[in-house]
Amino acid sequence: MVGQSSYALVTGAATGMGVEYARQLAKRGYNLILVDINPKVQQVAEEVSSRYSVQARTIIMNLGTEQAADELYQRCKQEGLPVEVLINNAGVYHDSDILDDSVEFNRTILTLHVLTPAMLCRLFGEDMRQRGQGYILNVSSITKRIAIQRLGTYGSTKAFLSAFTRSLHIEMKGYGVNVLAVHPGAVDTGLFSIPQWVTKAGLALGIIVTPRYLVRRALHALFAGCASVTVPWLWSKLLLFFIALLPTSLLRLIRKLKLF
Repeated sequence: MVGQSSYALVTGAATGMGVEYARQLAKRGYNLILVDINPKVQQVAEEVSSRYSVQARTIIMNLGTEQAADELYQRCKQEGLPVEVLINNAGVYHDSDILDDSVEFNRTILTLHVLTPAMLCRLFGEDMRQRGQGYILNVSSITKRIAIQRLGTYGSTKAFLSAFTRSLHIEMKGYGVNVLAVHPGAVDTGLFSIPQWVTKAGLALGIIVTPRYLVRRALHALFAGCASVTVPWLWSKLLLFFIALLPTSLLRLIRKLKLF
């Protein structure tokens, strides 16, 4: 039973999966704290608050800075907003050579995918542990197991988040707090530069899933007490199996031939 003063905090709530997390949590009766650097998050707040009769507050801030987690936590404490559900969804998808990206971009993605979510877990997790109740969801990726060119930074940061979440799940379970790692495969969020017909075919075959489907599966797993969930399960497992068979020498050849 969700209390009237229960809040769910969603980072990266202006677009993609973040919007869907906001909608489905509001449908469950949670008031919302929606955080994003994009001012469009205010439109999301207006939509969910009017549709589901919940409070939806917005915080526009850059989560890719070293102080972001502390600032966000203190903001919630000062405004008296008890966070029962924490959704660490904010992130950027990027496939590029590490050295071709700017130093500043590398610093931002490392902060956004590693430091900020880890510290938000630490700060809000302590409050949840003291209350003996809470839920934390960290969005990782199936790329946590794909160590190939052009995914060096993205995949590695998601690997950290997955391992960190598993450890935290074990630590917190006995205190009444569930911590879940979500490992999405291909999701139709518009991040991938692929033709529309490929997206439609992927959706029809189940290789690509909609944000609504992924979030529904993720929240079900979170509230059921699971430690991790992969969506879509079958196609993601098959992809990871075959990628694991590729030797480094073959990846170097692919690189030399400029196939990827």
